[in-house]
Amino acid sequence: MSKQTQTGTKLSHLQQRLFAVRRRTTELASHLSDADATAQSMADASPAKWHLAHTSWFFEEFLLAPAFGEDVRFHKSYAFLFNSYYNAVGARHARPQRGLLTRPSLDEIRAYRAHVDAGLMKLFAEGRAPRELIELGIAHEEQHQELLLTDILHLFAQNPLKPAFLEEAQRPEPVELAARSDWIEFPGGTVRFGHEGDEFAFDCEGPAHDQLVSSFELANRVVTNGEWCQFIADGGYNEPRYWLSDGWDTKCAQDWSAPLYWRREGDVWWTMTLSGWRPVDRQAPVTHISFYEADAYASWAGARLPTELEWERAAQTVPLMGRFADSSGLRPGLQTGSGVIGLFGDVWEWTASAFRPYPGFSVSDGAVGEYNGKFMSGQMVLRGGSCVTPPDHIRPSYRNFFHPDKRWQFSGVRLARDTA
Repeated sequence: MSKQTQTGTKLSHLQQRLFAVRRRTTELASHLSDADATAQSMADASPAKWHLAHTSWFFEEFLLAPAFGEDVRFHKSYAFLFNSYYNAVGARHARPQRGLLTRPSLDEIRAYRAHVDAGLMKLFAEGRAPRELIELGIAHEEQHQELLLTDILHLFAQNPLKPAFLEEAQRPEPVELAARSDWIEFPGGTVRFGHEGDEFAFDCEGPAHDQLVSSFELANRVVTNGEWCQFIADGGYNEPRYWLSDGWDTKCAQDWSAPLYWRREGDVWWTMTLSGWRPVDRQAPVTHISFYEADAYASWAGARLPTELEWERAAQTVPLMGRFADSSGLRPGLQTGSGVIGLFGDVWEWTASAFRPYPGFSVSDGAVGEYNGKFMSGQMVLRGGSCVTPPDHIRPSYRNFFHPDKRWQFSGVRLARDTA
């Protein structure tokens, strides 16, 4: 087979992947009204309409305009409206004010997506589709699919009617009984971490490097809602000795007494889900907790959070399978099996590691270099993916990151401890 034919085959597969992801984003918002898609519930969240537009702007800005010139742009104002944080490409609309964009309409944004899709088709037809940027654009759009779901959940949680996002999510699969909590020991030694090879990964996942890790023990599963109820009942939210100083101050300032979305009605805890307002399932993983809460729980439990290298060390020993956005009913559950279970899917797992560069990391040239490197300050790493993460998006080396007070993502906790 000639090199040209090999390249053509790869691009054909890449083209299929790209437009499958593009269709999935549009489908996620297909039943939202213009009002649903416009409102913004807090500064950290973005309207669904903005997610639809921004993921199109990304391809227009970094692929179509460089290839076809400025006349290819759908609207001259969109570069300002839908840029997220790329300082190198110009000014942008303020993030906390995205919900004020009643215009353009949702239909106009759908037309924008169709326009960008047509430009991408032309790029492929002319053999000018840059593989690395297409791969980055696919991964970027998958990230926004997850954000669209977490953001719409936060928005709907503010509505006293507690609406469901998807009707089919109102019939969730039964959750298995929680596996007994146990400890799995991992021996120490020099281990290779980070991504290497030809497959796509974000720049922050490398370079691959060797690092010495001491022996440790990891909980075989994540913490459940029932176990979190014990933490609440034991006064965990009222004992400063369990909390980091910043965490205690944040807890007091924001009046935390339970995970985000939990409300007590009589003797029953209720929570907001993508299938609406439901009783808390005590057998399911606890979710929507901050790093500060995860760390306080670990202290209360006489354990600690794993480092991200310990987490990846464990992930190297299990298959990459779990409950993701395609199989979960958009809610977390507990997985079954032996050894360490549920490392992938269900809930993102907070680690004790700050989001910092690996040895030898360098920022990419151009505006895309702003994708990860500029955020390597003041944020903590989460691993493993969640029930709203696209299934093809996760790798053992994947590093998610958020500020330690953030709770609106599907974030949970798995305990670790030093070996005796």
